[in-house]
Amino acid sequence: MKLNLSARCDVLVLGSGIAGISAALAAAEAGASVTLCCKGKLFSGSSFYPGTWGLGLIGPADKADEADLAATIQQVGCQMADDALVRALVEGVHPAIEKVRAMGVKLRRADNGAQKEFIPCFDHKHRDWNGLEFDSVRSVFSQKLQERNVTVLPGWEALELVKADGRVCGAILSDTKQLQYLGCGALVLATGGYGSLFRHHLCTGDVEGLGQALALDAGCRLVNMEFMQIMPGYLHPAYQTVFNEKTFRFTRLRKPDGEPLPGAQAAELLALRSGHGPFTSRLASREIDLAIYEACRQDARGVEVTYTDDMKQDPPEFVKTYFDWLAQARGLTMDDPVWIGHFAHAANGGIWITPDAQTDVPGLFAAGEVTGGMHGADRIGGLSTANGLVFGGKAGAAAAAFARNEPAPVPQEWTMPELGCPDSGHVLNEVQQIMFRSNMVVRSEEGLMQALRQTAQLQDALTVRPTQDAAEISGLYRIRGQLLTAGCILQASLLRRESRGSHYRADHPAQDPAMDRKICIQKTDGQVTVRFV
Repeated sequence: MKLNLSARCDVLVLGSGIAGISAALAAAEAGASVTLCCKGKLFSGSSFYPGTWGLGLIGPADKADEADLAATIQQVGCQMADDALVRALVEGVHPAIEKVRAMGVKLRRADNGAQKEFIPCFDHKHRDWNGLEFDSVRSVFSQKLQERNVTVLPGWEALELVKADGRVCGAILSDTKQLQYLGCGALVLATGGYGSLFRHHLCTGDVEGLGQALALDAGCRLVNMEFMQIMPGYLHPAYQTVFNEKTFRFTRLRKPDGEPLPGAQAAELLALRSGHGPFTSRLASREIDLAIYEACRQDARGVEVTYTDDMKQDPPEFVKTYFDWLAQARGLTMDDPVWIGHFAHAANGGIWITPDAQTDVPGLFAAGEVTGGMHGADRIGGLSTANGLVFGGKAGAAAAAFARNEPAPVPQEWTMPELGCPDSGHVLNEVQQIMFRSNMVVRSEEGLMQALRQTAQLQDALTVRPTQDAAEISGLYRIRGQLLTAGCILQASLLRRESRGSHYRADHPAQDPAMDRKICIQKTDGQVTVRFV
């Protein structure tokens, strides 16, 4: 199938979360013509996941706090973050916050910021805490996109990156009804993580790991793919609602038969568990998560949560904010029992980038959750939003400069195989089940090897047939990308034979100093290689 070049812009941005929108605005502010394309609607992805009230955003308390925050990121991340990326993130947060505030976005500040609930997840002290409220962000960013004449194409996903003379210069897009070929001087990938490759996930369905696969196929490296945040969330009622971890110290946890959850009753463990949202293997509070995981494995109804009278009568401000939102958005109060389990949340790994958001491939930049290196095995709360703002801005500015200084040789047409997959949705369901069984809280060599065999079998068994149907062609590209990214996650998890941060191996439950190295993934001559660097 030959596709003629339908349009050209200076900078093409894929993804419309915080990182993608920040990149689009920065590129437009630099004078570039910009097109922003996203599979879902504008303001999608993990950034705008509707499972909680808004986005936490933290930065150093002041200039003197930058060194401590950088050191803490490495400590929390078990030394798996890149020093240069950490410095770029920490130094860029405050200017990014001020820029958002100057745009007119309303940043929520804490009335009682000294309360310990405002210490960021996994952190040891208070920082500059801000809350981004969805309605304000949508309103202001929409206005700015219009003012900067950014072309927005919602409902279009990228199937393939176009390269000429060794550089990226366009993308093949689909809205499942038709295909089109857009050319560009530079391209920014901001497509998010890979949470929806798992059966239970706290992200929108378009966060499916396709950006990582596109980058890998184009010649980029991936890093830290085994490190993913796994969060408690509501199984019932209000499925896929984020559970507020700050409430753990006020909870009573019971199995569906009414029995107290084994090992999860100690006050000191519950207090420690209240200090972080995602599961981690490096703290004693992992016993609570392991007990929840085992209870859910035995009974899919999950673990029942009720709250103490102390919290109901005088909740901390952070907790009250959450329950005010919960009552309005979900109709639930502190008196309502809920059942929780573990959900895939946000990726800490992804495309390896430089501090100015360049990838290994000329003309290709990346930002946000699709990238890796600025976080490690665990991530401090509020830095995901900071990552999107900081590196989104860097990616947009760098892409605009690249497009201006190095004009792209854009082919006038692009040829695609006329092949499609009619049952890609069914295959994705199988992938989600495999990943949930084998790569969530508890991982093991046996389970990971089985998962790799199963995903390989799914790849081999794909129904592929000649077609010109855009939906079937899209389905084939999509499921191949999802299987590629899932395989990368599984292989990295298999290679890391230790437990480190969010990565827990039941057969290797301790951290191994011999594995104080990152895992890099690359694709050469069609073969994926996974190795320590």
